[in-house]
Amino acid sequence: MDSKAPDLAAAYDLASLSGTKRLYAEWAKTYDRGFAAEEKYLLPQRTAQAFVTVGGKGPVLDAGAGTGLCAEELIRLGICEIDATDISPEMLARARQKNLYRSTIEADLLAGIPVRDGSYRGVISSGTFTHGHIGPEALENLLRAGASRAQFALSINAKFYHKAGFAEAFDRMLAQGQITDLALPKVAIYGSGATGEHQHDTALIALFKKS
Repeated sequence: MDSKAPDLAAAYDLASLSGTKRLYAEWAKTYDRGFAAEEKYLLPQRTAQAFVTVGGKGPVLDAGAGTGLCAEELIRLGICEIDATDISPEMLARARQKNLYRSTIEADLLAGIPVRDGSYRGVISSGTFTHGHIGPEALENLLRAGASRAQFALSINAKFYHKAGFAEAFDRMLAQGQITDLALPKVAIYGSGATGEHQHDTALIALFKKS
């Protein structure tokens, strides 16, 4: 891996596909018990809760699924038909050990997801749209995976939302009639007891339906 250990700062500095895959291959070993537990990382749970609160149902595509933290909460809330996609085979391998998903799909969201158009009644993503990762250019591929009236819940780092062009992308998708019912509740990414420079960071959860 470049010279940085796998941590949040290294993840936020990612600038290439190869660097991303190297970092997450290494980080998969400690992600849950290290970063997620130690930093009180609550965004996956809060994204899943927002999805269910607005009536989200399965089957669900968990995009940028990582080790399955979002799926763990979905299952706790009663949604069990979930497929995972992630760019990191090592992260997906960790998720498979938990028996959370019907299937796991290694894919780059920017290049497209190898599923039939309209396969899912719900699409969820937590922690993917953030610093050093991917921007709104991936939204079209996610939209294709959803069926008509599919519910979406996509967390977007609040500091990244305007800078990366998400506001303009959603305005365009609304104007073109691709999506409806857009809401953007703000949530804390980390819980009480988190430390470090990002402990007070927030995310917007983009809740909308495919037209």
